[in-house]
Amino acid sequence: MESSQRKWWKEGVVYQIYPRSFQDTTGNGIGDIQGIIQRLDYIKSLGIDIIWLCPVYQSPNDDNGYDISDYQNIMEEFGTMADFDQLLEGMHKRGLKLVMDLVVNHTSDEHHWFQESRKSRDNPYRDYYHWWPAEKGTPPKRFSYFDVDGNAWKYDEQTDSYYLHYFSVKQPDLKWENPKVRQEIHDMMHFWFKKGVDGFRMDVIPFISKDISYPELPEKYNGNFVPFYANGPKLHDYLHEMNQEVLSKYDVMTVGETPGVDRDQALLFVDEDREELNMFFHFELMSLDREGDEVFWMRSDPWKLTEFKKIFSDWDETFAEKGWGSLFLSNHDNPRTVSRWGNDSPEHWYNSTTMLQTFLLTMKGTPYFYYGDEIGMSNIRFDNIEDYQDINTLNRYALLKQRGVDLETFIENEKEAARDNGRTPMQWDNTTNAGFTQSKPWLKVHPNHKEGLNVAEQEKDTGSVLNYFRKMVQVRKDHLGLVYGDYKLLLKNNEQVYAYTRIMDDEKYLILLSFSTEPASIDLSTEGFGELSLIISNDLSTADKGNGKFELRPYQACVYQI
Repeated sequence: MESSQRKWWKEGVVYQIYPRSFQDTTGNGIGDIQGIIQRLDYIKSLGIDIIWLCPVYQSPNDDNGYDISDYQNIMEEFGTMADFDQLLEGMHKRGLKLVMDLVVNHTSDEHHWFQESRKSRDNPYRDYYHWWPAEKGTPPKRFSYFDVDGNAWKYDEQTDSYYLHYFSVKQPDLKWENPKVRQEIHDMMHFWFKKGVDGFRMDVIPFISKDISYPELPEKYNGNFVPFYANGPKLHDYLHEMNQEVLSKYDVMTVGETPGVDRDQALLFVDEDREELNMFFHFELMSLDREGDEVFWMRSDPWKLTEFKKIFSDWDETFAEKGWGSLFLSNHDNPRTVSRWGNDSPEHWYNSTTMLQTFLLTMKGTPYFYYGDEIGMSNIRFDNIEDYQDINTLNRYALLKQRGVDLETFIENEKEAARDNGRTPMQWDNTTNAGFTQSKPWLKVHPNHKEGLNVAEQEKDTGSVLNYFRKMVQVRKDHLGLVYGDYKLLLKNNEQVYAYTRIMDDEKYLILLSFSTEPASIDLSTEGFGELSLIISNDLSTADKGNGKFELRPYQACVYQI
């Protein structure tokens, strides 16, 4: 392939860190920047190229840092700007790149801009946010993710007006329609890029454009606000302007979080000729095991592998000629990978964890791993509401309690769906609190850290999940065809095995992945592969029976060179 087509952000492997949960060095039970610095050699040893760091900006922590009160300062719990500079320097010395969170749909209500905005209707900052004067009556309904009542308009007595907040009442939405707001954001982005930051993951970026006539929800959305929020009238104007004014000035990576964006809209964001973003996270997979439009409610029937394959195959086709995809199975807003898409029972945990690692590292697109995925961390499944810390779980619990709904059913759902499942502290060793902190952690540590599910134990075992991850990352790096090669789905209707090829020029690979608790026999004799050379497998059992026939053990993964 042409060297001009190669990009570091296409070939890199991303590791997402939730700083509160990674490593505490101060003894306050909360992870911090110095903790990440202490672990940089470990991260480098994984073969990781890029760290995506969840917000470390100054914040009152209503939504764990996604409510920012100062974009150009560091949260005291995490450290200082000097700590951040040391982190960035330490990463760059090791050849690691840093991608930060860009949270600009909303700020904290404690941000200086909002504090001024709410003082009077003629304040210079008034038009930095969306206000609705009370004399016009109740504003048209808008949905809020984190409001107890689900209402995105909050009455503010001081100016007898309502302000808009798609998320918590402490997260008022910025008014991008005001060019001064856009300029402030561009200046802030320049500040971080001039420091040497290598890119941004852009939080709910399609929501930034609003129809400021605030109409009733159009009928075509059938009551679903999310795609309505993602289709604001000036969205692509704003993203192109951001690219021209900021992004194009640096060699950086951009990835948007894009709820409400479907395949038909994809290239509007990432077609290189449009000069907007490099890639984005779609939410089709995250909806696969959810009930209808209920974002955090698990569906009652099990998802099917054919559904899973279709999602990935359809998105691969979307980016076949233009744009670039992202690959992820979990993050800070979702349960743990092995618990959700694999099988975390003792019998199948190892194979399913390593199979899912193999999947992400052999598909086309940039793979994103969440801290702890490399050791197979799993859902903690809290029994009691008192153990949860997440605003989403707590507010929904309060709302259901108010409505007299069965709360036991809700807690059972949260055991699989809650965001806190993916936020438990990193499991470094088998000591108290898993080596994360010397004091009480901000969120309970999973007790399975005492049973070998920790870094220290897995470092000693050459066959561990951790060491398989390292080998699999190296396989991707050694075989460029696994990055750029064309993807072709095989056995489309098979409900046990996900099989596909990756082909680039003379490089040809066959990937076989069992998603089943039972042995799976498959016949690929009609494909005419001929002799195969096994590159890696997570199971010592031989799957290739010759003549294009294979028998895979439960959750076995095999990568062959054709």
